Amino acid sequence: MPAKSQAQQKAAGAALSARRGDTPKSELKGASKSMAESMSEKELEEMASTQRKGKPEHAGD
Repeated sequence: MPAKSQAQQKAAGAALSARRGDTPKSELKGASKSMAESMSEKELEEMASTQRKGKPEHAGD
């Protein structure tokens, strides 16, 4: 599932980093914290690898 916004892509990257042990899970906040708990590493990889070019900073409603 590709990220729909730059913010979502960044949150997935932070969650993936924590999942791999590169970043302490205690540093996660908000969306990245819930992503780390609810998504698989493969899902996080797919979302984090989404190209940012052409994506809005935040997804609209």
